[in-house]
Amino acid sequence: MKTLLFCLTLALTFTLPASPQASKGATMPEATQHVTGPFDVKIAPQPADETAGGPAIARMLLDKHFHGDLEATSKGTMLATGSAAKGASGGYVALEIVTGTLKGRTGTFLLQHTGTMTRGTPSLSVTVVPDSGTGQLTGLAGKMSINIVDGKHSYDFEYTLPATQ
Repeated sequence: MKTLLFCLTLALTFTLPASPQASKGATMPEATQHVTGPFDVKIAPQPADETAGGPAIARMLLDKHFHGDLEATSKGTMLATGSAAKGASGGYVALEIVTGTLKGRTGTFLLQHTGTMTRGTPSLSVTVVPDSGTGQLTGLAGKMSINIVDGKHSYDFEYTLPATQ
């Protein structure tokens, strides 16, 4: 239980913005778009995978509701672990499927999270999984930042999307 609480704290501490950048030399389907807004998240802890003498791997189910130019819901799974090292160190990974509307275009896409905490210093990347967009979101690419201020969550999403045909 102590490890699960640490992992939940670790996962909610990753508030550094991801660095939304287009890869150099890549052809942009259209200009980079930018949307922001709040989101609600419910995290449901699942039984941890305990190892004899080693760190536990906590599992959590994610249920999110995005608001603003991204009106969507998502379901996902997070794995997190951490150490008792001074300043807290650990990591988490997560995958979530987002379903809804992005600036009037409907479809789904996958987000991949990779977070590391090194003695209290966080690093976070949340990226659209390449070629995961469906419907009117086919061809979506981008990075999302997650911000937590006073317990309230918000997103900052920079993306590219091919022009509608």
